[in-house]
Amino acid sequence: MSVTNMPLMLPVDEHNQRLINYVHPPAWVNPTATGRYNLVVIGGGTAGLVTAAIAAALGAKVALIERHLMGGDCLNVGCVPSKALIRASRAWADFRRGEEFGIRSSGGVKEDFPAVMARMRALRANLSQTDSAQRFTSLGVDVFLGQAQFTSAQTVQVGDATLEFAKAAICTGARASAPPIPGLQEAGYLTNETVFSLTDLPARLAIIGAGPIGCELAQAFARFGSQVYLIEAMHGIMPNEDRDAAEIVEQALHRDGVTLFCCGKELTIQNTESGKRLTGGSHGRTYDITVDAILVGAGRRPNVEGLGLDAAGVNYDKTGVTVNDQLRTTNPNIFAAGDICSRYKFTHAADAMAQIVIQNALFPHPFGLGTARVSSLIIPWATYTDPEIAHVGLYEAEAKGKGYQVETFTHRVDEVDRAVLDGDTEGFARVHVEAGTDRILGATIVAAHAGDLINEFTLAMKAGLGLKTMASTIHPYPTQGEVVKKVANAWRKTTFTSGQKSMLSTWFAWRRK
Repeated sequence: MSVTNMPLMLPVDEHNQRLINYVHPPAWVNPTATGRYNLVVIGGGTAGLVTAAIAAALGAKVALIERHLMGGDCLNVGCVPSKALIRASRAWADFRRGEEFGIRSSGGVKEDFPAVMARMRALRANLSQTDSAQRFTSLGVDVFLGQAQFTSAQTVQVGDATLEFAKAAICTGARASAPPIPGLQEAGYLTNETVFSLTDLPARLAIIGAGPIGCELAQAFARFGSQVYLIEAMHGIMPNEDRDAAEIVEQALHRDGVTLFCCGKELTIQNTESGKRLTGGSHGRTYDITVDAILVGAGRRPNVEGLGLDAAGVNYDKTGVTVNDQLRTTNPNIFAAGDICSRYKFTHAADAMAQIVIQNALFPHPFGLGTARVSSLIIPWATYTDPEIAHVGLYEAEAKGKGYQVETFTHRVDEVDRAVLDGDTEGFARVHVEAGTDRILGATIVAAHAGDLINEFTLAMKAGLGLKTMASTIHPYPTQGEVVKKVANAWRKTTFTSGQKSMLSTWFAWRRK
């Protein structure tokens, strides 16, 4: 069957045409389904791609079904385009800081937002080869483009083909959703699925939702030159993070020109001749602003529609597909991974969950591998503002809620030489340990490269290593990673008691005789 419902990616230029040729080829002909598949994977985002690739590499007969774009949100409308924009906005911000580093501009500098977006589209198209339909076919996967629908507990239909499976994996992800704000639908708005189609910079931009997506894009667009208003119903930004960590980022957003309206819920929107008008309250005061565009950065909805889950005996609700700790649905032969079933809406979490699906679906318990559990995963995450916030494990309140006696150690970034030399002096590293031990319960880093630095804590937790090992690990000097060693040293100092010091002082005095 030839695929004719080719998705549209705007603008229609050479970069997006190249992207489509990789991730949804317009002349693609679905293979002929023959025999029973060991595994049918529905959804070609991160979870689906990893599941299909590993299963095929192991020798399983695998089919992969994608209705829209191979690569899913991460490649097309998520991680890849957003980080390209963030990097460009940081370059613009660094240039404006030039005098701090001895750079004096004599004028003639031209900032070009369309060029930023063209660069993003070119890089995205380059990276899309890895997720392409052609590549997965070369890996031995039968790639079907079209809408998948279960027709029974062990069959799924795509186009005119019916695929029979021993096991299946639902990896259809989630999509942006909008809160029920009066006038929002009539005014029109952007989401992460449409904002990367912009070719002109909005002079005035309102962003609803001060979570990771909202904060990252608020800072980026403010650095590009937009007047950005960030609107959040709760207090401050990133309400799930430690308050002092989030406040450091909030101050950085403010310096970049972002105006925050928080702690207000009476928001209404209407179209006017001069733009989209938003009125609401913030800390007891009324605001009334007019913008050229609205970006909704709050809310996700699982992609469960049209899958025929009832016919397959798979339970689901508004949060997604119901799974147990082994990622098995209510149909024992069907599993799920990624945003469709997880509260962790991260690409790396989807990757890790896909590997659990492989073990449990293809290698049942008698083989000794089919007992992998999602609760055993140690999942870090990062928000790529400047500075970044990264976290792994438990927050202090969570740890205490689980009955742990907690000791917390914090070391400021401005006490790390490399951070001072780089001009990146905002932030800290913080670690929570079980009292009386060096066992790491959780860690938070606020720093220029927090997303990279958190990996050391994550590895230690995964390997069962404590702060004693981290404190004795040699770190190259000067690096920003020294903040990790320094916070571990803060713990180590507490293990050296005044009584021990007194005994050593007595011994040293005796040695002088």
